Amino acid sequence: MSSQVLIVDGHSIIFAWPELRAMHESKAFSARDRLTRILTEYQDLTGTHVVLVFDGRGTAITEESEPGGIQVFYSNTGHTADDVIERLVAKYGSLYSITVATSDLLEQQTAIAFGGNCISAAGLHKLVTVARSNFARELKRRNAR
Repeated sequence: MSSQVLIVDGHSIIFAWPELRAMHESKAFSARDRLTRILTEYQDLTGTHVVLVFDGRGTAITEESEPGGIQVFYSNTGHTADDVIERLVAKYGSLYSITVATSDLLEQQTAIAFGGNCISAAGLHKLVTVARSNFARELKRRNAR
């Protein structure tokens, strides 16, 4: 696993990004799926390990991932995505360089207290945009040879 880890508060990002919020209003699954695809692309472009966390409803925390894909967690009943994120940062913050993407200020403070770094939803959008731009530039440079 990469020494760089990005943990994303799924619903915080969905509700902060207008295009995902609009999708969520008509079909919540579509917004979650689109965010998952965006973050998978980001992981592929940067090598940063991405963990996406959503509020869930089951009796246990569930994880969905495909080989080479990002990790997607759903919290269990009685817990929030914030609870899962806090546990992950507390457990792995001393082993990896962890950045938490959320616009929830309390969650940002908690992640920082556990040794993580934080970016807002706007900051995550910029990271994704820069990664795409860098990849396109590198591809163009290599094709020009």
